[in-house]
Amino acid sequence: MGTIRPIGRLGDDVLAVLDALKLDKPVLAGHSIAGEELSSVGTRYPERVAGLIYLDAGYSYAYYDRSLGNYQLDLPDLQRKLDQLQPGKGPRDLRPTLQELLKVDLPKFERLLEDLQKGLEAPPIPFPPPSTDDLKTFAGLHSWVLRVRGLNYPEAELRQTFETKPDGGVAFDKLRVHPGVGIAITTGMQKFTDIRVPILAIYAVPHYLGPYANSNSSALETYEANDKVSTEAQAKAFEDGIRSARVVRIPRANHLVFLSNEADVLREMRTFLAGLR
Repeated sequence: MGTIRPIGRLGDDVLAVLDALKLDKPVLAGHSIAGEELSSVGTRYPERVAGLIYLDAGYSYAYYDRSLGNYQLDLPDLQRKLDQLQPGKGPRDLRPTLQELLKVDLPKFERLLEDLQKGLEAPPIPFPPPSTDDLKTFAGLHSWVLRVRGLNYPEAELRQTFETKPDGGVAFDKLRVHPGVGIAITTGMQKFTDIRVPILAIYAVPHYLGPYANSNSSALETYEANDKVSTEAQAKAFEDGIRSARVVRIPRANHLVFLSNEADVLREMRTFLAGLR
C-alpha cells in the first residue's frame, strides 16, 4: 500500500465519517484550509457529495491556477527540474528542461518571491496582545477578541485552541494542537484543478481585520490594497476555472466570514442548497 499524503488522508477521514453516519451525497462546507479537504473529496470522489461550500477557503491550496502559481506548490516542481541539471541526474538532452526553466518556471517563481517579499515588507498593523486581565479567564479572552478583532468568537473554540491553566486562566503561549499538524497539512498541499461538483465559494474581498486596525490607517490602506488584488485574482481564477462554481465576494468581511457576515453567508448557502433540489 502506498504512502497516503496528508491531504489525501484528511479527505479520506471525511469519507470515513460519511460512511459511519450513513450520509448519502451530503453538501460539505469548510472554512479556510479546509478547502484542501473539500477539493480532495470533490476531485477524487465527486459522486460522494452533492456540492461543496468554500467559506473563504478557495485559495490556491483548494484550486490551483497555473498563471497565478503558488510558491509552496511550485517549489517542489522547480527543485525537481533544477536537480536534473546536476551531472548524471537528468536527461542527456537538457535543452527542453533549460528552455522551460528560463521561459516559464524561473520568471514565474521570481514574481512569486517578489509578491512574498512585498507582503513581508508591508507596514505592520500593531494589534495589542491580550493583557494579564484578559487572560485570567476564557471569557476575558473572548472579550479581547471582540474588542480588537470585532468578532463574537465562540468561547468553546478558544478553549479548544489554547491550554487551560490550573487556575482556569488561558495559557496563551500553549496551543492544544501540536504545530507539526499544521506543517503536515501544508506540506501535503496538492494542485487541484478539476472539481466537477456544484460549488459555492465565498470570498472576503478585501479582508476586514477588526476595529483596532483602523488605528493605523496607513498600514491598513496598504494591507487592504494588496489583499484586494491578490484575493480578487484567486476568486476570479476559481470562477473562470471551475464552471460549476458560484463565486460570491463580500466586501470587507473577516476571514471568519460566517461570523462577521453570518446573514450574508446563510442567505447564499440557502440559495445554493435550494438550487440543488
